[in-house]
Amino acid sequence: MSVRQRVIAITAGDVTGIGPEVILRAISHNSIRDNGRSVLIGHPQIFRRAAEMFGIDLQFSELEQKHETVADFHRALNHAHDRGFVPCWNPAADAVLQAPLRTVSALAGDAAFQYLASAIRLVQTGFADAIVTAPLNKEALHLAGHHYPGHTEILAEKCGVSDFAMMLHLPEAALRPWRSMLRGSGGAAEDDQHVGSGISIAHVTLHTSVASVSGLLTLESVAEKIGLMAGFLRQIRCQREAIAVCALNPHGGENGLFGDEEQRIIRPAVERSRRNAPNVTGPLPVDTLIRRAMLGEFDGVVAMYHDQGHIPVKLIGFDSAVNITLGLPIVRTSPTHGTAFDRAWNPATPADYSGMTEAIRMAILLSEKSGP
Repeated sequence: MSVRQRVIAITAGDVTGIGPEVILRAISHNSIRDNGRSVLIGHPQIFRRAAEMFGIDLQFSELEQKHETVADFHRALNHAHDRGFVPCWNPAADAVLQAPLRTVSALAGDAAFQYLASAIRLVQTGFADAIVTAPLNKEALHLAGHHYPGHTEILAEKCGVSDFAMMLHLPEAALRPWRSMLRGSGGAAEDDQHVGSGISIAHVTLHTSVASVSGLLTLESVAEKIGLMAGFLRQIRCQREAIAVCALNPHGGENGLFGDEEQRIIRPAVERSRRNAPNVTGPLPVDTLIRRAMLGEFDGVVAMYHDQGHIPVKLIGFDSAVNITLGLPIVRTSPTHGTAFDRAWNPATPADYSGMTEAIRMAILLSEKSGP
């Protein structure tokens, strides 16, 4: 029996940034249209403006806000697609149409929040299978009265989970040139049978100050993130499930000389985790760990704080990396870039949409593996 096409709810994010552009460019590709049914969460007029400005040949159809059953919703969705229209679901008012482009705005921040909340409800009620989010602006979100650090924390609260993690995933295609370069400079190559799942980096702490990281680390929180990483690698059917855990301090703390978090917290967490993740190692000094991961020695990395994981991913694959929220009962992915106000809504500076394309592709893949 063939797998039905998955319904992917794609939120517009902050519409004054590059979100509408990268969404439309991504869904224009046959590889996306042939493998899933997208429904854009946002004001259709915003998408019409973007299509006209960037010369993207798409037409849009606004779905009714109320459907009695999932089957009714899917029929309306399929009807729009079959007629050559991109279906839009607009849960927010028209006020966002007045938001100034390329500017931090409470109007855009509130709409971005409403789009995300609506997409979450669509997936929770079975109307959609996964969420892909375009970037929002955290300052705009706060101006609108929604005091969250970002997408991840909103998703966790709305889904009622406390054990979650932000994970950045680099697909294998983005890694190949880096692997070749490192191997050419004398790096030992891993057996090719172990390369192909890309690299995924999860974070123990997230949107917090660097000064607070040490106090926030616990044996339980480190072990929890190792477990979430192991679960993700099993979900994507990674055969090896090799996980490396970062040290917090330089040189892994040098046996307490530069700090004792490795001895007190991280190493005991790694040892505890081996019951469910037997191929986990650490804590390892981050400078050499990342090189080893690039060469194919590890499939997953657990970082202790935001920049420890984000810097290598954004150096290597800023436009092609995917943000995946672990620990949710639903699938959510997004590109890793921001709203890019400096270049948004400008045909002279077209946005790179490879991250959005990969985020949609990954959402389809993960929802197929987790759903009926």
